Amino acid sequence: MFPNHPIKCKFMKAQQNHLLTWVGIIALVVGMQFAVNRNLVSGEPPAIAGTTLSGDSFTLAQLHGKPSVVYFWASWCSICGGMQNTIQNVATDHPLISLAMQSGALSEVKQYMTEQKFSVPTLNDENGQIAQAFGVTGVPAIFVLGRDGKIRYATMGYTTELGLRLRIWLAGF
Repeated sequence: MFPNHPIKCKFMKAQQNHLLTWVGIIALVVGMQFAVNRNLVSGEPPAIAGTTLSGDSFTLAQLHGKPSVVYFWASWCSICGGMQNTIQNVATDHPLISLAMQSGALSEVKQYMTEQKFSVPTLNDENGQIAQAFGVTGVPAIFVLGRDGKIRYATMGYTTELGLRLRIWLAGF
């Protein structure tokens, strides 16, 4: 009714500024995620084989057939500590292997996991060679594999349980 009314124009300008701010924030976050994740491998994952902390032999091929997770973490990483419950919860429903990256000798990693009550299948990546093969330059890093064993999603940094479970669900298609 009053298309050029000063109050209406002021309100619309404020809405446009608010929208532009949010678009800028989203673009910044997406750009940062792209920059952080650009070196992570995609497609066929590098081979992983070894003995878990519990003494079981492990190969990456054991995860084929169901969506699964490869999780890199470190005992010195506080963000990783904040994700332990998420990873443990996901491990009850989905195949998962965790890799303790540059966290010390086998006995040190075992002691840390016992103290933290963090009990998931884990390989010790003492010198970081496996992490390097995956392009991991920081932890936590998560790779979600599809039924065929190929990497569907890869990310570094904190991930919520809901976000991780959504990626696992999508990897099932």
